[in-house]
Amino acid sequence: MLALPVAAVAAVLLLTGCVNNEAAENPGASGDGGSGTSAGANPYGVTKDDALAATLPDAVKTAGVLKIGTDPTYAPNEYKDDAGNPIGWDIDLADAMAAKLGVKTQYTTAKFDNIIPSIVGGKYDLGVSSFTDTVEREKQVDFVNYYSAGVLWASAKGKDVDPNNACGLKVAVEAGTYEDTEEVPAKSKACTDAGKAAIQVLKFDGQDQATNALVLGQVDAMSADSPITEYAIHQQADKIQAAGETFDVAPYGFATKKGGELTDVIKNTLQALIDDGTYLKILQKWGVEDGAVTAADVNAASKQ
Repeated sequence: MLALPVAAVAAVLLLTGCVNNEAAENPGASGDGGSGTSAGANPYGVTKDDALAATLPDAVKTAGVLKIGTDPTYAPNEYKDDAGNPIGWDIDLADAMAAKLGVKTQYTTAKFDNIIPSIVGGKYDLGVSSFTDTVEREKQVDFVNYYSAGVLWASAKGKDVDPNNACGLKVAVEAGTYEDTEEVPAKSKACTDAGKAAIQVLKFDGQDQATNALVLGQVDAMSADSPITEYAIHQQADKIQAAGETFDVAPYGFATKKGGELTDVIKNTLQALIDDGTYLKILQKWGVEDGAVTAADVNAASKQ
């Protein structure tokens, strides 16, 4: 991680942006490293499905909550409102699933690359943090696939950057993401294999910091999931622009314990929300319906 200068703090605040959250707020408080329980946030009118609720693992039934790990720095998917509560369309989907199952949601803020190990260790029931489903990650957890997203680069306004010819450039990524672990390293290796300079990868703990580095001119480009980059460009249209087109389209997945009972429960609950129209209503509310799926799946990456 590259630390930002103190003067950058004000600029970071600009990146949170403003969206219409009249029907997309979660009252569960959650600060850094903290957690909060939603006391029934259900703006979409989701009703409990007793048959689905009966399939919950006993531990979740007894607790009455889904323990969820999230990194709320990835607007508009998951980020914090002014009170520090997690919001975003990923959060809305998780809350809707919980309402369908008749339980509450308990969010814990965590660094992105700590969430999967915490699911493996039993700290969280679910990871809700825009996880790209990859074969490598499937070795640790299962993924319930719920969205199709690609990778999109951004560069400073008026500065053209080719993601396929970024040798020697500085590129910001969020630590632990697909862009950090696979996409940019592969591009950098192609550079060095061709005798050119490697891409200088600057890793940040949060996507908001990575985006801010680009806005401040600390890097030449950033790489992130397409809905995140599109949102950042919308919020900072006078400072940054798209660099190339969306590529490497892949499924998002809610992360669950490998081989655990909860995986099928989440899959079936998500499918119920797709079938009754709630899923699409949530995506349309946040303007991200282009990546909608028509059927829930499990571990789609290994099936490709």
